[in-house]
Amino acid sequence: MQVWTVPILFLIYYIFYSDGLDNGLALTPPMGWLSWERFRCLVDCETYPNECINEALFKRTADRLVKDGYLSAGYEYIIIDDCWAEKTRDENGRLQADRERFPNGIAALADYVHDLGLKLGIYGDYGNYTCGGYPGSLGYLEVDAQTFAEWGVDYLKLDGCYVETETIEEGYVQMSQYLNATGRPIVFSCSFPAYQGLEANYSLAVEYCNLWRNYDDIQDQWEGVRDITTWFINNQEFLTKFVGPGHWNDPDMLIIGNFGLSLEQSKSQMTIWSMLAAPLIMSVDLDTIRQEFKDILLNQNAISINQDPFGYPGVVLSKTNNIMLWYKKLQGTADARGLAIGVVSNRTDGYYYPFNITISNIVTDTPEQYNVIDVFNEASELNRDILKDENITVRVPPSGAVLLLMRPL
Repeated sequence: MQVWTVPILFLIYYIFYSDGLDNGLALTPPMGWLSWERFRCLVDCETYPNECINEALFKRTADRLVKDGYLSAGYEYIIIDDCWAEKTRDENGRLQADRERFPNGIAALADYVHDLGLKLGIYGDYGNYTCGGYPGSLGYLEVDAQTFAEWGVDYLKLDGCYVETETIEEGYVQMSQYLNATGRPIVFSCSFPAYQGLEANYSLAVEYCNLWRNYDDIQDQWEGVRDITTWFINNQEFLTKFVGPGHWNDPDMLIIGNFGLSLEQSKSQMTIWSMLAAPLIMSVDLDTIRQEFKDILLNQNAISINQDPFGYPGVVLSKTNNIMLWYKKLQGTADARGLAIGVVSNRTDGYYYPFNITISNIVTDTPEQYNVIDVFNEASELNRDILKDENITVRVPPSGAVLLLMRPL
């Protein structure tokens, strides 16, 4: 009988790094919508009026977030990515929104978003230019922090193009301090770990950032999800020690509902991101998303696993026959913790692979009985009470996933 146990070092790391950036924000992984992966830097509004980066895109998406239930599910941030600005600063050295595409300015857009009960995020770059060639914040950190605060921005994603990586960390420290000095609560999303790799000072990220990109940009394809996931698994012993309330690893956006993922692969991404305690930041056209993908994004049991207030990141306990077994400890009483188990397939052999699970083999200190919810399958025979020593079998489709939420009885 194979027994999987959760590494003791994981718990030690969590305790050591449980204190981070002291702005009281992002106590659970941020949830929201961001323009980049789906809409990129499309600025030709004459040719592509419904897809370009402009005021109308963010207003109608904000409306969708509210009307279609995303806000009530927890998706509260709507985030403008690159290519929103004029190519030059104004006469006072301040950033300014593109006059044609954002005729009313960012402050007015923030007001619109706030009136709906949402929060507004925006993109900047520490370097001389953004990745799309717009003005960066190098030399303007303080004035940009003040500008964002005056506009009513609630979330800043700061990229790291066009700057020497040797000095990049100090720039993020300075911007964090300037943001806090404005007095406005602004979630700070950093990027320097993605540019420096595992050589980055992750302790600094915990101290000055609410979340940080770790690795390459996600692309609209299963291979991109799989590559990012593999990197996180290969480095999980290092990465998990920096995660907790207020400070999160960010494997990048949810691409569910776009062009590159099948329905089963979409369940896999939602499973992995939920287990990682990753930010749930969608990037999809909410006007055209199909209902079956919307249902995945709005799945309350998956969201509850991701948003669990303990903030523990899940870990992969085994990789057998291209099947990954994920484990995540959840909130509960002192004597009876909840848990989530994810079984994710990288197989391509075309049939439902059977995988056996016994709770007592995964975690030793456990109550006798659990109620099981098969998160993506309401008709599953697993939706019942089970004993900790009972062997259950899940059947996982190729490149798909089964996510189980287990509550102690």
